Amino acid sequence: MNVLFVCSRNKWRSATAETIFKNHSQHQIRSAGTAPSARIKLNPRHISWADLIFVMEKKHKQIIAEKFNEEIVNKRIITLDIPDDYQYMDEHLIEELRTKTQDYLLLT
Repeated sequence: MNVLFVCSRNKWRSATAETIFKNHSQHQIRSAGTAPSARIKLNPRHISWADLIFVMEKKHKQIIAEKFNEEIVNKRIITLDIPDDYQYMDEHLIEELRTKTQDYLLLT
């Protein structure tokens, strides 16, 4: 399954998610950001590639719906409700990501 993680700048939250899940045997993982200053800026190819999209906040889902309305048809988008309060690879962020995605990803 192709899984995309999205936050604003793709520097801390979604980048951490990509790092901790990237070697999973059953999933391909990518991350991107919605802001113009994002490290990797979200584009239509990311949306088309993804089978499942995790966004960190409701605003990310809204931005995706506005900018990529056609691309998100039949896409599952899950809001994780993880605020922008963490640095890259923060242990609490990692724990929150693992907990909030465990029902969607088979983590072995």
